[in-house]
Amino acid sequence: MKNESSIKVWSERWRLGALVLPELVQIGLFSVMISLVFMLFHMLGNTVENVGSRSAFQWMFARWQDTISFGADYSHGYFIPFVSLGVIWYKRKEIFAVNMHTDRRGLRVVIFALALHWLGAKMQQTHFSLMSLVILIWGIPFYLFGWELAKKLIFPCSYLIFCIPLNFMDIVAFPLRMFSTSLATAMLNGIGIGAVQIGTAIRSTAAGGFEFDVADPCSGLRSLLAMTALTAVYAYFTQRTIVRKWILFLASIPLAVIGNIARIVTVALVAEAVGGKLALGVYHDYSGYILFTAAISMMVVIGGLLNLKFSEVVQKWKSELLRRT
Repeated sequence: MKNESSIKVWSERWRLGALVLPELVQIGLFSVMISLVFMLFHMLGNTVENVGSRSAFQWMFARWQDTISFGADYSHGYFIPFVSLGVIWYKRKEIFAVNMHTDRRGLRVVIFALALHWLGAKMQQTHFSLMSLVILIWGIPFYLFGWELAKKLIFPCSYLIFCIPLNFMDIVAFPLRMFSTSLATAMLNGIGIGAVQIGTAIRSTAAGGFEFDVADPCSGLRSLLAMTALTAVYAYFTQRTIVRKWILFLASIPLAVIGNIARIVTVALVAEAVGGKLALGVYHDYSGYILFTAAISMMVVIGGLLNLKFSEVVQKWKSELLRRT
């Protein structure tokens, strides 16, 4: 009997070992691959070399800190990785509960990401390489642990895209300035304050009136990038369906633009009322925070409306109407 019980104990230990060992091997392999990816992008990630380093990370950090060329439009980049890690930590029980196994489809994603990095290096487009890094961060777990885990990581990995300084966003900045200036000028004239647009500048038609230029920092690009990043994570946690998540996310774009136009209009109103010194000084510096807070409030309101079950609201309204009659 004693020998039989010992055999059972050892067989149970072997069975547990057989289950744990592949997982440990996968985790070890995952750690090695992530380390190799870090070395690849740190040592051979940047071929532009305009920051004195071959590191794609230093190239990205330099743009986050650049207040001259980019006007701190990408300064929110420091917070993005922590948000992604926070989402993973919040979903950790769901992530560890999935059935993990190797999936060869993930290997195709890894190969595609490496090819994209090679293309980015050849074209001297570091943002391509950084995009490939985001794909690799998602593709490696996909390959080693399977599609069920990869589905859980789609949002936290894709959210890292907000870290990447994208060149086409700089192209958007000037048209955005012109659009904001034109609409703000039209609104000022609509409420009875005479104003004319000269390029990206707004000038009062009254003698001795205000005059200011909607410069690059006032284009609204910074608030647009920050608003979309904030709305993405808010929509992910608060909306029940993919469609509603996308509706709320896309709503952040007009909210950010409207908030910036409102800021330009209110700067002109303050300048008209109390003078340009105060308007372009204290008010200009702090009005962005006030209107950004208002845009966030509108985001919350829109999110609440999207979550409403209108059939239940209509039914309650009908029941209340019948009760009163």
